[in-house]
Amino acid sequence: MSMSSRDRATEVEGLYAEAAQWHVNAGGETIHAKRLSGRWRTFKWLSASVWLVFFLGPYVRWDGRQAVLFDIPDRQYHLFGATVLPQDFWMLSLLLLFFAILLAVVTAVVGRAWCGYFCFQTVWTDVFTWIEERLEGPPAARRRLDQAPFATRLRARLPKHLLWLVIGWFTGFSFVAWFVDVPTLWRTFFTGEAGVAAYVTVALFTAGTYVLAGFLREQTCFWLCPYARIQGVMLDPTTLVPAYDAGRGEPRGRLRRGGETAAGQGDCIDCNQCVAVCPTGVDIRQGQQEGCITCALCIDACDQVMDKVGKARGLIRYASLDELEGRPTRPLALRPRVWLYGGILTLALAGIVYGLASLAALDLKVLHERAPLFVRLSDGSIQNRYTLKLLNKTPEPLAVEIRVSGPPGLEVSGLERPIQAAAGVVTPALVFVRVPESALAAEQQPVVFHAEARRGDGQRLDTARESVFIAPAP
Repeated sequence: MSMSSRDRATEVEGLYAEAAQWHVNAGGETIHAKRLSGRWRTFKWLSASVWLVFFLGPYVRWDGRQAVLFDIPDRQYHLFGATVLPQDFWMLSLLLLFFAILLAVVTAVVGRAWCGYFCFQTVWTDVFTWIEERLEGPPAARRRLDQAPFATRLRARLPKHLLWLVIGWFTGFSFVAWFVDVPTLWRTFFTGEAGVAAYVTVALFTAGTYVLAGFLREQTCFWLCPYARIQGVMLDPTTLVPAYDAGRGEPRGRLRRGGETAAGQGDCIDCNQCVAVCPTGVDIRQGQQEGCITCALCIDACDQVMDKVGKARGLIRYASLDELEGRPTRPLALRPRVWLYGGILTLALAGIVYGLASLAALDLKVLHERAPLFVRLSDGSIQNRYTLKLLNKTPEPLAVEIRVSGPPGLEVSGLERPIQAAAGVVTPALVFVRVPESALAAEQQPVVFHAEARRGDGQRLDTARESVFIAPAP
């Protein structure tokens, strides 16, 4: 059943009474944003839930060890079944390129989605303010508490600050857990046996989270974060962002007591609810601003007000500047910049997938001696010298057997016993290869070095590397 004009007027008058307290805040006082439910608030919580991986990821086990572990002291980085060593860090460059371009393409299409929905500063601040509201009440009560005597504020806010510190501590502990085996970390941290770096890191994260999310809040986005400036210049007239439809909303004006608007008045009833819910305190009706993190909470607020006054939703909505100004809008598939970004993303992702798929537990490199390129022995055979570099990527030492195949009559010295390759390091070996001169048909002929080993569980590892055997001109 629809609301009567009198009921609408009563509800709107309540909004006006509340709106008198809201204004754009530039850091002079704490912003106590109003929290409303809505589809974008729900989406915001869902997107923020990806950070559960940060807290829970270190507890996932794989093949008897931590599934993802960045073991800096041993220079081994375990990603489930793959072990990445510093020699494979070219993939890190592709990964950084992928995320940089992903940020660019998402910003070009839908604005500062990272800031509004995924940024750790945004998420942690949202959680901190949610705790604040549960313990201290709605915004009006919190503003009154701001003016209360110090002793009153201390008693009322001590539980909140303790919870904030606990969250900050757990944030730092979870960060360290990605670099230290988590059962070991739990055992050593509280007995004083963990490394100094672990205690310092947890302390810094605790203090940083407590200050940034608890006190600086939106001022971090205004003054400390570089992405606000970087992402701002990525927008163009086709970018979809939360925007106020001034053509429909202006001239704005309050509803009359009967719930009616004045002749010629726009749909905006100047209730300021869009400002009230904004976590950075900006007024979306003033257009795009540096403080707008495109969280779309103003859309939820405005839609609810439009429902109450019987007007269509969408006065504030995701829209491009072209759409708002009545210009033709181009489909996403026809935007060259999206295709360019998408191509770079695809290439970077393909490189990362190829790198991970081609990771071998045993890697062999063969370096041919250059001075001299060959030596003629007393029996007339030609000898080349090679330096083998074996990289054992497994967590256990391996006994590696080397075979060499090539021209007929090939003989090898230096490989009489298996090479003992230590775990996670490069083990060098010097090898001499001799071939009868009569078996050499050219100055350069291929030789292939085969490396084989077995792990403790019986798994067979093998790899091969081709090199060249050099002889004098025939």
